[in-house]
Order: sequence, then structure tokens, then C-alpha cells
Amino acid sequence: MIQGLRARDRQVQEYLYEKYSGALFGIICRIIYDADLAEEVFHDAFLKINQKIDSYDPAKGRLYTWMANICRNSAIDKTRSKEFSKSSKTNTIDDYVYAMESGSDTAAAVDGIGVRELMEDLNEEQRFIMECIYFKGYTHTEVAEKYNIPLGTVKSRVRSAINVLKKKADII
Repeated sequence: MIQGLRARDRQVQEYLYEKYSGALFGIICRIIYDADLAEEVFHDAFLKINQKIDSYDPAKGRLYTWMANICRNSAIDKTRSKEFSKSSKTNTIDDYVYAMESGSDTAAAVDGIGVRELMEDLNEEQRFIMECIYFKGYTHTEVAEKYNIPLGTVKSRVRSAINVLKKKADII
């Protein structure tokens, strides 16, 4: 698949979109609640994935993780932009309530690509931290502050969870 993406094969790009767009869009929606803005960020992130595929190194991690990080970082960058801060000042509370209630289909998409199965091997603390960081889009510092967990503990749990996931990925 990676070779096809690097060759700019349209069918491979369509397959990638079909299989991963729901999960990747869900990552963005957990950070950006405005559906229109989330779609814009997703579109930009997907273009970035296609443009930067040559920089992907399979030795450093799985393709999905690399793509998820691009989407997550794009969403975080958008929330830090002046445009976002201006628009969020004009949004009503109803916009946020609607966005929270509508939720997203991330769980189903993530299950479809096998991430949930990998997460089952983590202990409860590791799973909680990984869900906050990778599915909800929190930074390590935000998790530490929001849940009153020392920052070093958050980082240790992430590191140990990644080690468990790496071992499991080697088996698969």
C-alpha cells in the first residue's frame, strides 16, 4: 500500500480513504467540535498525508499511527490559530452541546481496523491514557492537569503502553 501511495496510485489513495477516513475524521472531531471546520481540517490533513507519504518511515511505526498523528496535529494547530479563537468566541453554547451530543463514529471505525483489539492488551491505566491522548486528542500535559495525574506518570504510562502495543504488533 505504501508503494502505491508513493507512486500516487489513485486506487490505493481511494482504498486508504475508504478504510481510514472515518477513524481519522473521528480523531479530528474529538478536538474540533464544529463539523464544518473539522471537515476542512480533515481535508487538509488528508492532502498532507498524500503529499508527505515519502517521509513516512515504516521502521518508526505503523501507517495508521503516522496518519493519526498528522490529523491530530492538524486539528491542534487549527485550535491554536487566530481564525479558530475568533470563531470560537462567536459560537453559542448550543453549538457545543449539539457537537457533543452528536458524537462521532470513531469507535466503529477504530474497531474496523483492529485498534480496539490491540488496546485490550493494555491495563486500565494505560488504556485510559492512550484513549485520552490518541482518540480524544489531549496532550500529555492536558491529561495530567485534567485528571490530576503527575505528568511523569502520564508519560510513563504512555511509554509502557507503547511497549505493550509494539510487542503485540510484532506478533500480528
